[in-house]
Amino acid sequence: MGVALSPNLLALQILSFFLGVVTVTPQILIPFAGDLAPPERRASALSIVLSGLILGVILARALGGIVADASGSWKNVYWIGMGLQASALGLLWWILPDWPSKVELLAATQRNNPEKRPLTYFTILSSMAKLAVTEPALIQGCIIGLVNQMVFSGFWVTLTFLLADAPYNYSTLKIGIFGLVGILGVITAPLVGRLIDNLVLWVGIFVSACALLVSQVLMVGAAGINIGAVIVACFALDVGLQMQQVSATTKIYQIDPALRARLNAVYMISGQVVGSAVASHIFLRNGWRAAYGASVGFVGIVFLALFVRGPHAERHTWFGWEGGARLTKQRPQPTTSDVEMGARPAQSPGVSP
Repeated sequence: MGVALSPNLLALQILSFFLGVVTVTPQILIPFAGDLAPPERRASALSIVLSGLILGVILARALGGIVADASGSWKNVYWIGMGLQASALGLLWWILPDWPSKVELLAATQRNNPEKRPLTYFTILSSMAKLAVTEPALIQGCIIGLVNQMVFSGFWVTLTFLLADAPYNYSTLKIGIFGLVGILGVITAPLVGRLIDNLVLWVGIFVSACALLVSQVLMVGAAGINIGAVIVACFALDVGLQMQQVSATTKIYQIDPALRARLNAVYMISGQVVGSAVASHIFLRNGWRAAYGASVGFVGIVFLALFVRGPHAERHTWFGWEGGARLTKQRPQPTTSDVEMGARPAQSPGVSP
């Protein structure tokens, strides 16, 4: 509501900052989905939740332009957003099941538990800072996720410039509608989740990086020549990003089920702002081939970060392929941590465990 009523640019910027501060849904619902799902179906559950996150980004770009163009005011987009947030609040209140406190479970099941200290905002931040420098799998996931977000945001920002210029010369409305092409990739979420459930997570990240590479190579070769190539690249990008996020998130949640929310908060460091700024600068200065060529280079960083640690590296292994290079997945067995955390299948909507 405040953004919709903002009288000037300064007020809009200040309110947008606070809007970002209170936007904590991904940091809560994504790890919560990981808690509700059993280990053998965790990737499927996460893929559905993450697809909603990606779908929201895509629809916001597309519908925001359409609504603003049709109604004559960009503020109407935020009024609609306020109504959607109110509806989501009521829906979550009705659907989400009750769930025991992880702090209480940790205190009851772990010796020398650091959570026995008074739990304050600053102790949570300090524990997150410790995780960010002591967990190799988390750091690897952060690097890969950061770079992939840079590629994703850079693609969608520069796509506006590309389609508005020759030879396409699309209007703002057409560019907004074109954004709906991204939905095609998002609707593959159930298939992606099931695939990852049957793969070694390292392989899932590798396949996703290959999809991103294909999408950006297509853009380098034909973005300004053939709209069909752009559509295929858009689809490959969305599928690749979704597979990467689900694989990396599932892998990171295996570090410590009791700290999934904090691990998720560290992992969700976004590279979208950096990606948008860098890609826009390169595009406006050197053209579309240079911009998408830079994205190809970014995907190379993903491969480098991935191959530093093998698919079966131990938790505290920084470099190496200990455990071998086996790419097939053994039959999953519930871990001690999952048993301690009370992992069980999700409850039916509206039913408390």
